[in-house]
Formats: sequence, structure tokens, C-alpha cells
Amino acid sequence: MAQTLVGELPLASSATPRSVQAQPRPRPSNLVPARLPPGWRLLGPLLLLAIWELASRLGLLAPETLTAPSTALVTGYEMLADGTLSAHFLASAARAYMGLALGVIVGVVLALLSGLTRTGEALIDGIVQVKRAIPTLALIPLAIIWLGIGEAMKVSLIFTAVLVPIYINTHAALRGIDMGHVELAMTLGLTRGEFIRKVALPAALPGFFVALRLAVALCWTALVVLELINTQTGIGYLMNRARDWGQTDIIVVGIIVYAALGLASDAVVRLIESRVLSYRKTLGS
Repeated sequence: MAQTLVGELPLASSATPRSVQAQPRPRPSNLVPARLPPGWRLLGPLLLLAIWELASRLGLLAPETLTAPSTALVTGYEMLADGTLSAHFLASAARAYMGLALGVIVGVVLALLSGLTRTGEALIDGIVQVKRAIPTLALIPLAIIWLGIGEAMKVSLIFTAVLVPIYINTHAALRGIDMGHVELAMTLGLTRGEFIRKVALPAALPGFFVALRLAVALCWTALVVLELINTQTGIGYLMNRARDWGQTDIIVVGIIVYAALGLASDAVVRLIESRVLSYRKTLGS
């Protein structure tokens, strides 16, 4: 009886209707969005600028309230031609990227100490969580008392703003390493340094790049506010002075510069991430 049933299985399979056999399976590409062509991420910002320009030309936005983007671009070109914009831009970029670099380095080191050692987690994690709950701008009065109103105060506050997302995301990625990888490293007899270099750091890279994108945005956000505090250089200083004189075109130039720097920095991080993590097959790759 068993032999008969086994022998009849191919017959049952062959008796399957052709309409069922020929039914195509859903392709994975139908389930995920197609990858954007280069430059298409700018579609949203360009559309917003177009609506803004149209509203200005139709008289819905008064120039003394908010100048048109085309007027701001002309003003920006004139400021660039006479050297005003480039000097203040370099001052802002130096503050932002110095604070960013310090925050990234210290954040990664603290995340490694806290994520891979029990003593480090006991000593470091609680302090960073407390800082996470305190807005960076709330530290401005103390920072002015301790460091004055010079460059050290601005860089240090950008550093503290950047450190938190770098630490949180990198630490979470380290604590999320699969124990199977740890057991394999122990089986292979890897030393502590080899484990960090060959297992921990590669596993933490996706979380680190997410943190880096957040940190880049935060460094510019913090800089906008800090450059309004008794500075003589920087894009924020230009915007603050223009506010006193009602020059909305210069204020819009500053906003556009900050936006362009944020988009460009994020694009650079995305590019580095795609190169470093090119081995991964993900929804966005």
C-alpha cells in the first residue's frame, strides 16, 4: 500500500493544473522601493524653494518679512564676490568640524569602554544618560562662566551635543552583537584587541554611521545658536547683525548656507557609509 502511494505521488504532481503551475511568484523587487537616481534627494528642497519663490512673486510674502530665494542668491553672490561670505563661512566651518571631530572620537572611545567592559558601563553609561536628558543649550550659562565667550566655549558645547548620539548608537550596536560571533571569537582564540578590531568594530559600523548622520546635523544646529552669542565672525554673526538692520536677504543667505552645509555633510556621510558597508544587502542598497 505504501509503495502504491509513493508511486502515485508523481502522478498527483503531474496532474496539477497548468494554470497553477504557470502562476508567477512575486518578485522581491515588487516589494521594495526602487533606488533613487543620483540627485533626486534634492527634489523636495528644490520644490520648497520653487513654492517659496512663487509666493514671493505673487506678493503673498512681503520682502521685509521674508525675501525671495532669487534675491537671496543675488545677495549671496555679491557677498561671495567681495569676500565677506567666505571669511565667515570658514570661521563657522572650523568651529563646527572641530567640535564634531572631538565628539566623534570621544564618543566612540566611551562607547567601546562602556559597551565592552562592565567597569566602563558602570562608570560611563549613567553620566552620558544624564547628559542626554540635559539640553546642550541649557549648559550655555555655565559654559560662559567656565570658559568665557570665546571659541573654547562654542567648540566645547558642539562637542557635548555631538558626543551623545555617537555614544548612544555605537554603544547600542556593540551591545547588540550576536553572541554567536563572540563564541566563535573565543573558539578561534582571538585576543581582546583582535576581537575589538575584527568583530566589535565591524559589527558597530551600521549604528555608528546612523549616529554620525545625527551628529553632523546637531553640530550645525548647535552652531546656529552659539554664533548668536557675542561673536564677531561666522554665519550666525552675519544673521544676527542683519536682524538688527532688517536685512532679511542676508538672513535667508545664512539659512541657505546652513541648509546646504547640512545636506552636503549628510551626503558625504552617506557616500562613506555606502563604500564601507558595500558588502551588506539591505533595503536601501
